[in-house]
Amino acid sequence: MATVDRRKSLDRRILSLAIPALGSLAVEPVYVLVDTAIVGRLGTSQLAGLAVAATVLALVFAGSNFLTYGTTERVARRLGTGDTTGAGNVGVQALWLAVGCGVPIAIVLAVVARPVAGALGASGDVLGYAVTYLSWSAIGVPFFLVTLATQGVFRGASDYMTPLWVLLGANVANLLIELVFVFVLDMGVAGSALSTVIAQIGAALVFLRLVWPRLRAADHRRPSRERMAPLVTAGKHLLVRVVAMLAVFTGATMIAARIDEETLAAHQVVNSMFLFLALVLDAFAVPAHTLVAEEAGRGDREAARYVAQRSVRLSVVVSIGLGVLIAASAAWLPQVFTDDAHVTHTATIGLLWLAALLVPGAIAFAHDGILIGAGDYRFLGLAAVAYLIAVIPIAIVTLLTPSLGISGIWAGLLVWMLLRAVVNDRRTRHVLGAA
Repeated sequence: MATVDRRKSLDRRILSLAIPALGSLAVEPVYVLVDTAIVGRLGTSQLAGLAVAATVLALVFAGSNFLTYGTTERVARRLGTGDTTGAGNVGVQALWLAVGCGVPIAIVLAVVARPVAGALGASGDVLGYAVTYLSWSAIGVPFFLVTLATQGVFRGASDYMTPLWVLLGANVANLLIELVFVFVLDMGVAGSALSTVIAQIGAALVFLRLVWPRLRAADHRRPSRERMAPLVTAGKHLLVRVVAMLAVFTGATMIAARIDEETLAAHQVVNSMFLFLALVLDAFAVPAHTLVAEEAGRGDREAARYVAQRSVRLSVVVSIGLGVLIAASAAWLPQVFTDDAHVTHTATIGLLWLAALLVPGAIAFAHDGILIGAGDYRFLGLAAVAYLIAVIPIAIVTLLTPSLGISGIWAGLLVWMLLRAVVNDRRTRHVLGAA
């Protein structure tokens, strides 16, 4: 990849994928933001219950993201070599795996909702609301996993527009249905959860209809343990990564729950914004999944390295803008989610910490995408565990010193993100080579 034209072509591809990726990734966490804004109007206990339930669901859904990441990398790598049949086979097996994982997970989630919510620190009314939300949300799990697998097929084929429109439609439907269920039918927290489930079912059905033409080339349409094995192997390492990462956020929620109800509610507001902004920043990491894998499939190491460098630089530029925006709006933004003065004040402090976290976060996310595209799953899993261990002392200090409040929680998350940014950058240089 020595020509200027080739570099310009890759720049155009990065941007052409990043723009719809930005839309689809920003749309995904709108489910949580909408639920947070609406449930927050019901009361502080309801919002705190949602905070606990959202933490559990984040573990389930993020733990299943290997269905998207692994499928994207494998489909893109095969299409890079011109193997459309192999790409179709990957997509078919990913869908079988989504169903095979989703149904039992849904059953287990419904059964253990109460003890899990209690273990996270919920009690009294907060526990009741958390259990209600989790019990209804379990129904949507298999359908959500199907959407993850189909998105992997589309992304692997460099089609980011289709997921954008489907997810956008699902979120609009969720908003409208939730407003009716919660405020017209007075279904409360249950109505909030049920509306999201209905939107997830609809999205899954639409995705299945649209993805079918991309799977026609497959020559093996039955579930096959052997053909699923590479995705399962990738999933094993990515699951370790996700579990370790979510252990950090789960621990943060548990600490907030043990400080007081207002801190827990404020943490939910800040965490919802983090999830939203993190996926916005992933807009340049996700195209790296596809493009790095494609260039690896073609054997063009220099092109893969160029994609990596550009993805990181663009992510940093966007993160600076977002950080300034969050800092400037920190004083009034929490009022969108709650009327409780104590909660809004605490959330404002948390949002300022979040603003500081965004630049190292952008670097960490971009390198995650690059390393996933390079198939470096084992490192990502082991590194995530190391990051978790490194921040445990900070968590202990915050837990033993409640006066640190939300500042102690988000300062620890800032340190965690800095570690990820530095180590992931060094690993990318090792895997793809120095420029």
